[in-house]
Amino acid sequence: MSIKSNLQKVRNNLLSNVELVAVSKYHTIDDVREAYEAGQRVFGESREQELRLKYDALPKDIEWHFIGHMQTNKVKYIAPYISMIETVDSIKLMKEIEKQATKNSRTIDVLLELHLAQEESKSGMLPDDCLAMFDEGEWRELSHVRICGIMMMASNTDDEAQIRSEFLKAKELFDLIRQRYFADSEAFRIRSYGMSGDYLIAQECGSNHVRVGSSIFSADN
Repeated sequence: MSIKSNLQKVRNNLLSNVELVAVSKYHTIDDVREAYEAGQRVFGESREQELRLKYDALPKDIEWHFIGHMQTNKVKYIAPYISMIETVDSIKLMKEIEKQATKNSRTIDVLLELHLAQEESKSGMLPDDCLAMFDEGEWRELSHVRICGIMMMASNTDDEAQIRSEFLKAKELFDLIRQRYFADSEAFRIRSYGMSGDYLIAQECGSNHVRVGSSIFSADN
């Protein structure tokens, strides 16, 4: 099937309140252009150099989301144009984003990456560490960083009950964080979890922001 057909199939499976991030990392500029011409405007990349090449080559109304591990020394390269950094896992990284966003006279949207999966290899903050960061309060001083929600990845398993449990835990944590720290914020609204293999379960568990790559860009669908 074509990218256009795959994209439409995914969209048909999504609830009306769920935003689709097309994960275009490792795919060509032409692939991204085909998805763009089919109406997709939000794309996710995980490498700064690849992202920069695509940003330079493609239409400027694309919203680029950074979805890979973000090193502090790379923030300066994407700060001029990135729409959202989805993988913020420390106050140190948030401060660097603040610094670079200020230099570019921008406010950069971010998601806090939480580690809820039963895999050591997954990155992100443990729930207790995330809550401790909020309680310490330094984040309130960052005027060019806008915290818009949370993201996480479920364990890489075929056990749907486990995946569902982790997604529901993410929803529970989102609700707790919003109630404690963002009760008056309209911006804090994104629950980002669910990928090609589990996005249908994710939206049943409250996700409103899914990252789908292979189901869109693979010819085998």
